[in-house]
Amino acid sequence: MSGEEKLPESEFDLVVIGGGINGAGIARDAAGRGLRVLLVEKDDLAEHTSSASTKLIHGGLRYLEHYDFLLVRHALQEREVLLRAAPHIIWPLRFVLPHHKALRPKWLIRLGLFLYDHIGGRKLLPASHSLDLTKHVSGDALKSEYQSGFEYSDCWVQDARLVTLNVMDAAERGCDVRTRCECTDLVRVDGQWNIHLYNKLDESESVVTAKAVVNASGPWVEATLDLDEEHDSKHGVRLVKGSHVVVPRLFDHDYTYIFQNADNRVLFAVPYETDYTLLGTTDVEVDDKPSKQQIDNNEIEYICQAVGEYFKVPVSPDSVVWSYSGVRPLYDDASENASKVTRDYKLDLDERKGAPILSVYGGKITTYRKLAEQAVDMLSEHLSSSKTTWTANAPLPGGDIANADFDRFLTEMKQHYPWVDETLLLDYARNYGTRIHALLAEASCMDDLGQHFGGPLYQKEVDYLVRHEWARTAEDILWRRTKKGLHSGANAGGPLQSYLNDAYAFEAGAVLPKVS
Repeated sequence: MSGEEKLPESEFDLVVIGGGINGAGIARDAAGRGLRVLLVEKDDLAEHTSSASTKLIHGGLRYLEHYDFLLVRHALQEREVLLRAAPHIIWPLRFVLPHHKALRPKWLIRLGLFLYDHIGGRKLLPASHSLDLTKHVSGDALKSEYQSGFEYSDCWVQDARLVTLNVMDAAERGCDVRTRCECTDLVRVDGQWNIHLYNKLDESESVVTAKAVVNASGPWVEATLDLDEEHDSKHGVRLVKGSHVVVPRLFDHDYTYIFQNADNRVLFAVPYETDYTLLGTTDVEVDDKPSKQQIDNNEIEYICQAVGEYFKVPVSPDSVVWSYSGVRPLYDDASENASKVTRDYKLDLDERKGAPILSVYGGKITTYRKLAEQAVDMLSEHLSSSKTTWTANAPLPGGDIANADFDRFLTEMKQHYPWVDETLLLDYARNYGTRIHALLAEASCMDDLGQHFGGPLYQKEVDYLVRHEWARTAEDILWRRTKKGLHSGANAGGPLQSYLNDAYAFEAGAVLPKVS
């Protein structure tokens, strides 16, 4: 599943460049249609934009003000599809929107929520309604001037895990997955592509061929196109940095807040990892070449000041325990304001010389599955596949939970694994769903979980992530496959990386356990 014991192949129907959510979704869809697919990612899966979201599966309430009705409709429809496909890593949230008298009028918000409830064919989630915040638990944390508001539904997602599960499913359907593998050149030869690759793990170079290429490089979409000396794309990407901060928990309930801001943006305050609150996001234009971004002090102050407009207790920059930033590769629609740039996607197909390359601009996590379906459809004339569209009703790995009833599933797991600490079992069930059985195979007591790396992280999980989910470094494990970096202590990364170095050798497409 993770590429171990596989000899590298060199001929493919489709090569997908980019291991973010769009590339992962496209690779999964194509592999499920019977195509020979290679997915290459120059770093770790979801290392950049796709792990730097607000962790929401949502229609985008604020997009209604920009008249992006079709985008909102499609996103709300996909919200239902994804909730069924992965009920372990996606679950419903109830949002509270306090009414700010100096900003949008109540009638406008009520109209927007009416549209939000109805244009997407909502079936699984409860409808919106007005709130008396003086009598609602969410009002306790707010300043006294916020006495009324609204409540509506959207969903939470563990974003980096969503990417990984798509790649796992692709691999189980035959996709060759190579992480830390960079595309260094693209050459059209006799109606097909020669793709030059450099593997960072063992510093090897190789050339593979493909009938078609998908450029799902996110912020690097133009850099990848530039590898093809003959490309003539007229589309552009607009890079906008979004940053978030994590602070100790600000309220004692499970509602998520959405706050209106005076600059016409919105900010979220989301219950996060039990003990924390996630705050964000920002919109900052990026003029430099895309790179691994970090939050700056102005963004931290902006977020703290904006949420401080609503909460009784001020939020100080000094209270930030963790932050993350990512660059959104938005399709350049010439909007003057970064916040108004469309979040919809654009697929550009270049079919010259019989060697197609499809480039992905923009997109949202919520609509990735539909984007992937459309992308593979666009390439279908050039590729011979044995299946048509299939992902709308297919669960992701671990998501095959009966009736998508996570609570009942968790109760069954408590009976099946009574020896696992209850908090840890919830963590395993949330992260791995029905794959918990593979994770805990041959374990019958806590000692069987092996070396303890702090907090809720044990060797058993580390080995699973290495062997099945392409984790190669301590950072992969602590901050992408899981968020255990928040719970395992500041020094957990050192011992964990030492264990990985001692236990495994990582080569191109292979995990080789070291012989002790």
